[in-house]
Amino acid sequence: MAFLWGDERRFNSFSRHCRAHYGGRIQKLPVDAGFSCPNRMSRAYGGCTYCANEAFTPAYVSASDDVTVQLEKGKRFFQNRYPINNGYFAYFQSFTNTNASVDILREKFGEALQVADIKGLVVATRPDCLSEAVLDYLSELNTRTHLTVELGVESLHDETLAHIHRGHDTTCTQNAFQKLRNREIPVCAHLILGLPNETPSTWLSDIQAINQLEPQFVKFHQLQIFKNTAIETEYAAFPERFHTFTAGEYVCFMADYLERLSPKIVVERFSAEAPPRYLAVSRWQLHRHDVMVREIEDELELRGTFQGCLF
Repeated sequence: MAFLWGDERRFNSFSRHCRAHYGGRIQKLPVDAGFSCPNRMSRAYGGCTYCANEAFTPAYVSASDDVTVQLEKGKRFFQNRYPINNGYFAYFQSFTNTNASVDILREKFGEALQVADIKGLVVATRPDCLSEAVLDYLSELNTRTHLTVELGVESLHDETLAHIHRGHDTTCTQNAFQKLRNREIPVCAHLILGLPNETPSTWLSDIQAINQLEPQFVKFHQLQIFKNTAIETEYAAFPERFHTFTAGEYVCFMADYLERLSPKIVVERFSAEAPPRYLAVSRWQLHRHDVMVREIEDELELRGTFQGCLF
C-alpha cells in the first residue's frame, strides 16, 4: 500500500523526503556560529524558562571554532555512525541564527556553503527575529541552495508563551509564517509538547491551526525539564501544571496526532534526546528516537491508520 507521499510508511518521513529530492540520506551537522538570543538580553532577561542550550549541543560543536572547523568535525563524527549518505546540511542550531546583521549572516552562511559536501542550510530562529532585510537575504539564499528556516513555535497559546517568558505572541508566529510563505521559503515548525498548563487535548485541538500555518516540515519535542532552569523550579513547586508522558502514552498520543496532521507535512522528528546528566525530570530519557519511530508506526499499523487519515 502506497500512501499520498509515495511509499509504504504510515507517515510522511524526512528520510523519504531526502530520497525524493537528493537521492538518499542527508545528515544535518549542527553548528554554533556564536549568535546570541534576544530573549537572553533585552526582551526577557534569562531566556525561556525551559532553555538549556548545552543539553542538545554535540560535544564537537563550539562557537570558538570557525564554521568550517565545526562542519569538518561533524562530518568525521557522523561518518563513523552513518558511512553512507548523500551529503550534509549545515544546521545553524544554537540560539537565534538570524539575530545578527545581514553582513554577518552572509559571512557565516557563506562559509558553510563553501565546505565540501554541504548541500544546503537549516537555520533555526524565532518568529520575532525576521527583519525585512534578513527575509530578503533568506529569499536570495533560497534561490541558490536548499534552505529551511526552523521556526520556534513551541506553543500556539499566548498564555503559555507569556508563562514561559518566550518574548513573542501567537500573532507574531502567524505573521512570520506568512512572510516566509510569501517568499516561498520552506519552514519547519518546532513544537514543544508538555509546557505548563497544556494537555494532550490542547495539543490535539491545535492541529487545525498547525495545518493552516502550512509548514513544509514539523519537529516535535516532548518537554524535557533540565537542571538549573526556571522550569525545574516550577515543576518542583507545581507538578500538577505539567502533563508528563510515559513512553507508551507518548506513542499512542503521537498516533492520534498524526491521524489529524496534514499528509503534506513532512515529519522530521517525533521526540528529543538529551544526555541524562542534564535532565532533572524524565520518565523516558533513554528511549531512543529510532525506537520511538518504530513504535509509533507499529501503533498506526495496529490501528490501520496513517498520517492525515482524519485530516
